[in-house]
Amino acid sequence: MSIQNQQEWLETCLGQYLLEREQRYFDQEVMDIFGYNALQIGFSQHNFLRTSRMTFQFCADTEKGATLLANADFLPIESNSIDLVLLPHILEFSSNPHQILREVQRVLVAEGQVIICGFNPLSLWGSRKWFGASRHSFPWNGNFIALPRLKDWLTLLDFEMTAGKLSCYAPPINQEKWLRRFNFMEFTGDRWWPISGGVYFLQAIKRVHGIHVIKPAWKDVLKSKRRMSPVANKINDNITKKKT
Repeated sequence: MSIQNQQEWLETCLGQYLLEREQRYFDQEVMDIFGYNALQIGFSQHNFLRTSRMTFQFCADTEKGATLLANADFLPIESNSIDLVLLPHILEFSSNPHQILREVQRVLVAEGQVIICGFNPLSLWGSRKWFGASRHSFPWNGNFIALPRLKDWLTLLDFEMTAGKLSCYAPPINQEKWLRRFNFMEFTGDRWWPISGGVYFLQAIKRVHGIHVIKPAWKDVLKSKRRMSPVANKINDNITKKKT
């Protein structure tokens, strides 16, 4: 994905419409998630962690401007060290989204959280990518991932889904006047067509299942042996007396 292509599209009317709603969602959600270390992967030009209260916040990306220059599928970060990870439109533009999720699971602490933002293929935005020459440019050139499939991937990695939301119900028309006319769809979308938002947000927590080790009751066995010892000694003494 060309960062220039991405940034140019985000500066259009449709891009600003998308960015405004995504920034609003992240601002609201990250401020109530507590911990020490927060990581944003990708979109280094936009700080989606700006309202977070965590002490250490950084962005990993392959482009200049990132705090950490790194590939999302092989993060040079210690395991079990991050409390919150944001994935804004990373999975659908990666050739190996499963590996990115595995890396996220690795670096998160137990009970750490991930917030994923992606384009919904079951929407007007999803159908838009199949028409016109623009399907070869951002964001229509992405491999949009259906929400049920993403949930299955996370479940296999022992994540528990805790929250979610859809947004951007207006048709993907890159004209400000038409976006304003369809603004009413933002207020009615959740009620009348809840699965048709152009963008979805999904939050999940990393669960670590404890293992209970069953140990032999060695103390009880030793106590039983001690109780048996005097009886055995008495029997041996009686046998010896009879022989004499």
